[in-house]
Amino acid sequence: MAEPRPAALPPAERTIGQLVGESIRFYGEHFWPCLALGLASAVLAVVIANVSRTVAIVLSPTLFGAVLSATYVGGCVLVLERRADNQRLVVAWLVGWLVFAPVPFLVFGFVIPGLAWLAALGLVVPVLVVEDLRVRAAFARAWQLARADFVHALGSLGTLAILVLLTQAVLAFTLRNFGGAGVAVAFFLASLTVSPLLFIGAALLYIDQAARVKVE
Repeated sequence: MAEPRPAALPPAERTIGQLVGESIRFYGEHFWPCLALGLASAVLAVVIANVSRTVAIVLSPTLFGAVLSATYVGGCVLVLERRADNQRLVVAWLVGWLVFAPVPFLVFGFVIPGLAWLAALGLVVPVLVVEDLRVRAAFARAWQLARADFVHALGSLGTLAILVLLTQAVLAFTLRNFGGAGVAVAFFLASLTVSPLLFIGAALLYIDQAARVKVE
């Protein structure tokens, strides 16, 4: 007989593993809307696999940053169930783009600085979606949330990134070698199905950090 699933801890006590588990559960319960979050990432995965390194470096903070920020905003709206007005969503998108812009250069030599940057300021996007704050105050709030448990924030983003990258690689390899799909199709399908976990988990991380601030 299957053992009963352990009760989930409240957000203020949720571990990194449970955050990942809740991300997967949310994905399963909202499959089609979540799958739509992976569409932009899937297109970018195909593009980056077919351009030179120089072009990829140019596109990363510009086109890629804009697209990924828009996807993150969409993930926050879906997960946090908060539909802000269009003007506020545009502001969240632009600010998210600004935060993401230096990440490709921070991870160029070593991944940790880029993840640390996102852990410190990346929560400004869900803050702008959920909380009625101006941009400057939203950055201060994001930093407050990060400091509530920086290890949890950094570890969660790192775990999600590793999970998504490894799963995408394995799935793309499987599709390419056993499914008869071309390289571009394999990369597209792998990114489409797996990348939404990163945006779902990042949105859930906002809930965890906000709960940790309240219990301080």
